[in-house]
Amino acid sequence: MYLSNIKLWNFRKFGSDDSTDYQTNPHLDLTLTNGLNVIIGENDSGKTAIIDAIKLVLKTHSYEYIRVNDKDFHQEANRFRIELTFEGLVPEEAKNFTEWLGWNGTGEEAKPFLKLNYDVKRQANKIFPTDVKAGIDEDGYLLTAEAKEYLKATYLKPLRDAENELIAKRNSRLSQILLSDEAFKGKEKDNDLIKIFSGLKEELENYFNGIDDAGQPKATEGKQIKDKIDSYIKSFYSKDNEGEFESTSTDIKSILEKLSLTLKGEPNPGLGTLNRLFMAAELLHLTKSNWSGLRLGLVEELEAHLHPQAQMQVIEAFQKQKIIQLILTIHSPNLASKLKLENLIICNNANAFPMGDSYTKLGKDNYKFLEKFLDTTKANLFFAKGVILVEGWAEEILLPSIANAIGINLTEKGVSIVNIGHTGFDHYSKIYLRQGEPNMTIPVAVITDSDIREYEKNGDDFVKREIQTVQQETQEKLATINGKAEQCVKYFPAPNWTLEYSLFKSACLKTTFETSVKTIHTGTDWNTDFEKALAIKLINKGLKKTEIAYQIANAIDEDLIKEVHTILNVDDTTDTVHYLVKAIKYATGN
Repeated sequence: MYLSNIKLWNFRKFGSDDSTDYQTNPHLDLTLTNGLNVIIGENDSGKTAIIDAIKLVLKTHSYEYIRVNDKDFHQEANRFRIELTFEGLVPEEAKNFTEWLGWNGTGEEAKPFLKLNYDVKRQANKIFPTDVKAGIDEDGYLLTAEAKEYLKATYLKPLRDAENELIAKRNSRLSQILLSDEAFKGKEKDNDLIKIFSGLKEELENYFNGIDDAGQPKATEGKQIKDKIDSYIKSFYSKDNEGEFESTSTDIKSILEKLSLTLKGEPNPGLGTLNRLFMAAELLHLTKSNWSGLRLGLVEELEAHLHPQAQMQVIEAFQKQKIIQLILTIHSPNLASKLKLENLIICNNANAFPMGDSYTKLGKDNYKFLEKFLDTTKANLFFAKGVILVEGWAEEILLPSIANAIGINLTEKGVSIVNIGHTGFDHYSKIYLRQGEPNMTIPVAVITDSDIREYEKNGDDFVKREIQTVQQETQEKLATINGKAEQCVKYFPAPNWTLEYSLFKSACLKTTFETSVKTIHTGTDWNTDFEKALAIKLINKGLKKTEIAYQIANAIDEDLIKEVHTILNVDDTTDTVHYLVKAIKYATGN
């Protein structure tokens, strides 16, 4: 069985001030996969709220104290509701919930499902106690304590104290995990550890009583200590009293509480090592064979204390798990780049968007492409408040400086510039396009060249094309590119051939561009006909675009700190580089 869907009404971020329908219009309706689910998104986007909602309903195997408080209600709402639906129940699991099951389909094709609901109300800041119910109708019926035990989740909190969980202590998490394993469960009296510790108990007591293995008196340091203590006891009580050293209980629970787990060969393991050991122990618990209940692991901030290579190893291991369901939250582009896209869920604007093929407009080829080419740098787009997709390094280098020139700091705005290195924008932009509502609201600006050449090769020479033809073809191309705009994705094509040609035509950056070009290409004659020389370089792919962009960006940055600016206003709506400004403003929500 696995958690297939979670619905939330007025729970934390997921809510509405005027919503009263608690059955058909949830504020979050999230479908999960039977396997790995990784929730990503910017801070305060709702990732933890989803995990906490699951915990409130199911509770955890480690017996954390979990209760409802005022912050769980959306703003001023006086009621919240959580619904969890479980599917994929095999007969061994379904028998634990017979009286609460519903069925999808009919006849032999019917499949059981289990729906839980947790409906909480408050009045005058008093939260009324309630309990988890189950059943196919809205209210449901109370679950028994036994049924609840089969539905508990395993939870690893953010910044977890793995060392404290793995050391020997009363009710340690390690002892709980081991005690529930088939190696110990139901074998409380005849386990081999009982025999080992029973023998040790007898040896310890003989040591303090001064008795050898044959039961004969023997001088021991332990006996000397006991005799000294006994002398005080006799003075406190009477000469007939004496003390007795006893080792702790030899029941299996007490024995397991004496165990610690560490990494062999590592006398002082660090936080990263301990974190991985802790996760390994929890996986043992989730994959135990003598269990007919839920196998659900909730892990917040998986990357905590792990260096990038360790993160990759852990996520690869998690993706290979077959019989358990995992719901993780991460903040790591490194991890996001390693995951299969269909395992991702993006939190945005009080909603959550699964990236599976039944939800996005990505095709099979898109998924295959992204699996190979979605590296750590590009994975930043999953954590951004706005995204700008560009063709190459020149745009990536230049855009932050142009943004600063119009008073916008892209970093502060949470905008990621993603250099895809080619013109295959669909592979990335379709990540944000949904097959059905709700749509994503992250603004995605695509900056691309119009690629309508103003020069063409004629024999051994290069000649300028007829201006009206160029203008007509350009307008048609711009219309085609802009026509691709859909949902939150908008296109911002260069109005003149390429970025560099638009810079050359720009009133505000023309001089800066020409100076940079001449500085980089010292062996080219630029004085006779600069425009023709530029066109030849573009056609022959000989223009050093990255170095030129770097020079221009530096010039803009230096100009911004001068008292009197020499570079004209780049925010001029009539300028040929204003398409860059419009893209920046769109991605930043201006």
